[in-house]
Amino acid sequence: MRTNRFILWLCAAAIAASSCAPFYKCGEAKPENNYFLTKRAMLLLDERDSLCYALDARVTEIGQLNQNIDELNDDVARLQTSLRDVERRYKDLMGEKLSESEQFSLALQQKTQELNEKERLLAEREQALNDLRQVIARQDSITRRLNDVIRDALLGFQSDELSVDVKNGKVYVSMSDKLLFKSGSAAVEAKGKEALKVLAGVLEENRDIDILVEGHTDSIPIHTAKYADNWDLSVARATSIVRILTGEYRIEPNRLTASGKGEYSPKASNESPEGRAQNRRTEIILSPKLEEIMQLLKMDD
Repeated sequence: MRTNRFILWLCAAAIAASSCAPFYKCGEAKPENNYFLTKRAMLLLDERDSLCYALDARVTEIGQLNQNIDELNDDVARLQTSLRDVERRYKDLMGEKLSESEQFSLALQQKTQELNEKERLLAEREQALNDLRQVIARQDSITRRLNDVIRDALLGFQSDELSVDVKNGKVYVSMSDKLLFKSGSAAVEAKGKEALKVLAGVLEENRDIDILVEGHTDSIPIHTAKYADNWDLSVARATSIVRILTGEYRIEPNRLTASGKGEYSPKASNESPEGRAQNRRTEIILSPKLEEIMQLLKMDD
């Protein structure tokens, strides 16, 4: 019975001692010898203090992190604002560039169309030029052939009576007054008519040839009841030859032209009898018809 009471007393004393133990806050100094604290309690308090220190450090660290987060959020906000400004400027610039690009594209398209049109016109002109070259080559071929034919046909006449030459793509048949006319007359002599008959035969077989008859005189003046001057005489002689070719040898009148040059297109000097003899002449100028060439030139325009 006594033993039980003693045990109860000890328990009560222990409880009283525990309840009287001092309370220490985190980090508060504790005496080295404290009869109210057991060794285990001291260890727990030290562990608690360590946890408190760690917690304080974490709180401080968290506070710093929150501050850093706030600063970062501010930076993010500034960057977002800058990004929106950059995006807006980019859109504006892209709009300007697109507009410039469209203008450039339209200008390039227009230039391309102009270039294509110029290339088309150039191709047409080159084709027209080739066609013209072919026509001219054909006309030259006709002229050379006609020259050969007329030379062969008129071989029976002397060189001082007539000559045949090619100049500027035309055949020049030059007949002297010795062959055609008496002095001061426009009436064609018999031998001259023979030459004109041979020439008319060639012209009849070559109907694509135009014929120009030019009368020429020397510089010695003439004045008769029939002819006022050399010009008048040269025209009358050219007209006489045209009438013989059309009337006697049936050359189409629309192929013929008569003109008089008088003394104004001499072949030689009029200072000598020989020169004046060369100047007294009638030139029958034969040229291939130019209608095809003129048509090509009109197309080129």
